[in-house]
Amino acid sequence: MTVLPALQAELAAATNQLLATAASLSDADVTAPSLLPGWTRGHVLAHLARNADSYINLLTWARTGVRTPQYPSHEARAAGIEATHRRSAARLLADVEDGAARFAAAVRDLPAHAWSVQVEGMRPPPHPAWYVLVRRLREVGFHHVDLAAGYGPADWPASFVRRELTDCRRTWPAERGTIGQIVLRERDAGGERAEVWPGLGRGPAVTGTPRDMLAWLTGRSKGQGVSLLPAGQSHVPGPGGVDLPVPPPWLSMPAPADLPATPPKDYP
Repeated sequence: MTVLPALQAELAAATNQLLATAASLSDADVTAPSLLPGWTRGHVLAHLARNADSYINLLTWARTGVRTPQYPSHEARAAGIEATHRRSAARLLADVEDGAARFAAAVRDLPAHAWSVQVEGMRPPPHPAWYVLVRRLREVGFHHVDLAAGYGPADWPASFVRRELTDCRRTWPAERGTIGQIVLRERDAGGERAEVWPGLGRGPAVTGTPRDMLAWLTGRSKGQGVSLLPAGQSHVPGPGGVDLPVPPPWLSMPAPADLPATPPKDYP
């Protein structure tokens, strides 16, 4: 048994939630601003539809062995979104549904050996095809929040939060770090537990729950629930919580560079 069934089940649930939110939007709603600067909700939905197409390209590459770019170019990616974001709410919903269904079919039809084939997105490094499922989950989870239509970071599954923070740490841009240390705090029946990420760069230490930290690091919050720890280091205050620095660039790479080629039993 590998992680593939769990990732597929999580993606199916996340996609169903996304489609339910999209189905609730009116024509006026999809022209309203999203949480992404310069993008309406229509832009976000168009991107999610085209993103599904792009990941089908990567699975085609894995299945056939023929290099198939995720997008022909950055310009083509932008043009695809621009060409469809002004559609009606019903047409945008149908577009996202169709893309999701075709992606799910491509996943079901992929031979077992193809999950280990190396593919590559718009930026390096290459990664095994199984990680396409993680990347699609990332797109659905974050952009669902960007719709600003009732789904927020509190709705992210714990597995999503844990996986995204793991990959955040594995791809951390220390040379551009605005944070020196992160302390993730969780409380459960056994009491409070803390996980420390040291050596992240030049800057203060910050603390918060995993969910609050992920929301802040990815720009899905202004720092609610995240606070400074005494670090004795200077920094430039950012737009978030009191004196929080601007977070470093999120996911400087689309995948960690040292992923196992064969789908692992669990991830992370």
